[in-house]
Amino acid sequence: MAFQHISVLLQETVDALAVKPDGIYVDATLGGGGHAFEVCRHLSDKGRFIGIDQDAAAIEAASVRLSSFGDRVTVIRSNYCDIGTRLRAVGIEKVDGIVLDLGVSSYQLDAAERGFSYRLDAPLDMRMDQRQGQTAKDIVNSYSEADLYRIIRDYGEDRFAKNIAKHIVMEREKAQIETTEQLNEVIRHAIPMKIRKAGGHPSKRTFQAIRIELNRELEVLAGTLDEMIGMLNPGGRICIITFHSLEDRIVKSAFRKQENPCTCPSHFPVCVCGNVSKGKVITRKPILPGKEELEHNSRSKSAKLRVFERC
Repeated sequence: MAFQHISVLLQETVDALAVKPDGIYVDATLGGGGHAFEVCRHLSDKGRFIGIDQDAAAIEAASVRLSSFGDRVTVIRSNYCDIGTRLRAVGIEKVDGIVLDLGVSSYQLDAAERGFSYRLDAPLDMRMDQRQGQTAKDIVNSYSEADLYRIIRDYGEDRFAKNIAKHIVMEREKAQIETTEQLNEVIRHAIPMKIRKAGGHPSKRTFQAIRIELNRELEVLAGTLDEMIGMLNPGGRICIITFHSLEDRIVKSAFRKQENPCTCPSHFPVCVCGNVSKGKVITRKPILPGKEELEHNSRSKSAKLRVFERC
């Protein structure tokens, strides 16, 4: 199956990045290279672009797509939590812009064998990086009922989290839950029928929760944002596209903290804590997909773009 993915908020992201022709830019979630290609088109021969992704299929597809830009492009297989180490290894300390698209690619969702989709029957996998040992199957079959409840409640924001966790544990006592369809069946039995009929797919939130836990998505995001902002040159920008409220909350909070890091009590006449602003939030409200994009790409409907500029 060919790696295909429609880049969300493509023009809005490239415009917000304000690309300098001779600058250095990073797409830390490279995917199929959609955002990357548009950034590279704005670069001169002196410009440089680094693409990072942990998915082997994405690396292969993006390398082909960006090959016409020659030596301007460096593609690295890695998780973006290692961005500092990886960039220093290729002689880069500071950059002029960073893009993060935190969505699961269409390829990953549509390739049944990857086990991301609740709509396709496949082994429970969900690994972004297939070099990783643990899979979704391991989480479903080895986590305690309390831990399953926690991740489905916190990462899936599902009000039936307690009942879903209980049903998973009951079912796996009979036999291991090995496929997406088996897990679907368990979830269906844990959610009242009237809710199943009225709402969306009953498995959506649980699958999201397991994927986030397995790939440490929120942990990596929260742990790397400050470092990425610190790597920006003055005037450099970081553009982040999120797809659910948990990610958006982390990005919004980090941007605000970097803009106004002062910890002094509000009644202090002057700041004495010594914390200095790293820049400014460009997007007071997130940029959302337009009507045309929503019509052509249903997966863009929950996307939000936030932008921060280094001072």
